[in-house]
Amino acid sequence: MDTATDITMMARALQLARNGQYWAAPNPHVGCVLVRDGQVIGEGFTQPAGGNHAEIEALQAAGDARGSTAYVTLEPCNHHGKTGPCAQALIDAGVTRVVAALADPNPQVGGGGLGHLRAAGVDVHCGVLQGEAEQLIAGFLARMRRGRGRVRAKLAMSLDGRTAMASGQSQWITGAAARQDVQRLRAQSCAIVTGVGSILADNSSLTVRPAELGVDDASRARAARRHPLRVVLDSALRTPADARVLDDRAPSLLCYAQGTAVEQTHAHLDLLALPAGEGLDLHSLVAAMSARQCNEILVESGPRVAGAFLQAGLLDELIIYMAPCLLGSDARPLFNLPFTDMAEKVQLDIRDVRKVGQDWRFTAVPVEATNRR
Repeated sequence: MDTATDITMMARALQLARNGQYWAAPNPHVGCVLVRDGQVIGEGFTQPAGGNHAEIEALQAAGDARGSTAYVTLEPCNHHGKTGPCAQALIDAGVTRVVAALADPNPQVGGGGLGHLRAAGVDVHCGVLQGEAEQLIAGFLARMRRGRGRVRAKLAMSLDGRTAMASGQSQWITGAAARQDVQRLRAQSCAIVTGVGSILADNSSLTVRPAELGVDDASRARAARRHPLRVVLDSALRTPADARVLDDRAPSLLCYAQGTAVEQTHAHLDLLALPAGEGLDLHSLVAAMSARQCNEILVESGPRVAGAFLQAGLLDELIIYMAPCLLGSDARPLFNLPFTDMAEKVQLDIRDVRKVGQDWRFTAVPVEATNRR
């Protein structure tokens, strides 16, 4: 049984871990708390890639960690990367007990960190608040376990399920609070994917605007350190050279159909040729994103691209903002899904519903129906 102290301290470690959510990628954002004689002596969370892991930050804050217990939201690493192994650092510091929320599925770790600690005589316990820890780094865990990160679609609709007028006009369906929430989603993401149709219609920049995050100054500064990769699906390379999504405020990736002639590039722009049929091969795209160590992939697009991701079975989660308004029967739908039979319907498991300002936010997971054709 987990003690009340273990649960309380791990909850604090999870709270610390959230501080790293805007800048830790491609590493998981982890929190660590060092406790001795019932008192917290050091805390830390993951720094930007190449910087200290949470355990090192906590050890440095403590100064002297001998005889302490370390509460860590993810198994301490036991391999050399850009930083040294945290398991050995805990041993060298004299930590006598380590409580981890969950084991690290990274093949480079794979239980080696906990095993190394046990071999050194450290008392190890794993599994405290495991569910909460898994939710916190779901994208990283997905990439480690199945080879691709978590793919989520962000959509905004009216009460009658419409996303834009027939003309394409869509600003603004939702209110300021929902748009602020979207900025936080962007900041948590490694890549933001859209289609060229959305770029031609809205000339979106797809950047994170730290001033609009609605967070404290420290979190805002962390979000400003790392910008998600902006990915445009553009089979025929129709994106204008002066489009805001191609500016130098954030990295960009233009995806086009193999065989298409490339006429121009930007110094800060990457190009990716993908297999194409009726559209670009989204499975190849997601594989390429995972190869770039993208843990969290956010799709922000019109109904055609969103529908293609859904039909390809690539959406792990839908985040839908519903505004209390009606756009009418001629307005554009949420997804382009040309179904003709009830058996084709996509069943969703609603995981969360909450009010965001004047709007409602639904978090849903697609369910694979057994009668789908």
